[in-house]
Amino acid sequence: MVSDILWLVVSLAIILAGAEFFTNGIEWLGKKLNLGEGAVGSVLAAVGTALPETLIPLIAIFRGGEESLHVGIGAILGAPFMLVSLAMFITGLAAVIVRRKKNLRKTPLNLNTSVMSRDIGFFIIVYTVAILASFLAQPGKIVVALFLVGAYGFYVYRTIRTSVGQHDKSHQINPLYLAYRKSNPVLGIVMFQILAALGIIVLGANIFVGSVTHVAETLGMPVLWLSLIITPIATELPEKFNSVIWIIRGQDTLALGNISGAMVFQSSLIPAIGILLTPWKLETLGLLSALLALCAALWLFFSLRRSRTLWPGQLLLCGLFYIVFIVVVVTSL
Repeated sequence: MVSDILWLVVSLAIILAGAEFFTNGIEWLGKKLNLGEGAVGSVLAAVGTALPETLIPLIAIFRGGEESLHVGIGAILGAPFMLVSLAMFITGLAAVIVRRKKNLRKTPLNLNTSVMSRDIGFFIIVYTVAILASFLAQPGKIVVALFLVGAYGFYVYRTIRTSVGQHDKSHQINPLYLAYRKSNPVLGIVMFQILAALGIIVLGANIFVGSVTHVAETLGMPVLWLSLIITPIATELPEKFNSVIWIIRGQDTLALGNISGAMVFQSSLIPAIGILLTPWKLETLGLLSALLALCAALWLFFSLRRSRTLWPGQLLLCGLFYIVFIVVVVTSL
């Protein structure tokens, strides 16, 4: 147990280093492509950081067996729930701390609210469709899976199209770490840093997953608990350090776009894979996590529509949905 805890600390240090290199590279990629923060956060950063943990449900599903299917489906359902509840809470907590240090307690988040409203609204629609697919026959499920894939393609197209040419040239970014002395590094070295950073994050996440899994097994946690709670935390949350880094730098649109874009990715393409490769019969705890995720998303969506902004405290309230789920899981055990 002690060695697993030590490896957890080491893995977090590796992930933090990878996240710093990744955010630096993504900012430069957005500059090279002349994209606004909406597309950089919601597409480039979100998909880039979501790709590694996408392997977890795929590997579990292809291994076969009932327990592996539980792990796969649990990871698919747990990721969106964790993003809209725990990841939003941690980002809100970081924003509160930063604003207290800068004496900006009465200042809302500096957001492109149209980007956030679009992402969260899209998430609510596609995730609802994905969950309802559980109650359909197989032909209907195939139609839903194709719809989810097409919907995500449309989302990416619209996001990038509306963001081209909107890069904020007044915003100064740090020099590219792998070309620190160059004021305008070539695209190739930018891409190399991004891919290398993803590799570092994957390495740290793998160590993190192994350590957390071993601790869970030592404590005798059931497979469903592991798949719905531990796996999403181990695979999704460490990479959301990117959002914390952007919050510290005052780039709130990038920070929340990283999460909201990952929510869209994890509620459309990944459930489509689950629908096609598994029976997609969701159990009670899975449906509960999905319902709470939609409730948290609706809270954020209507908060944005009502006040045209978001406050750190509103993000903190998303953590309540995660607490409710944990209480229900522990009570059921």
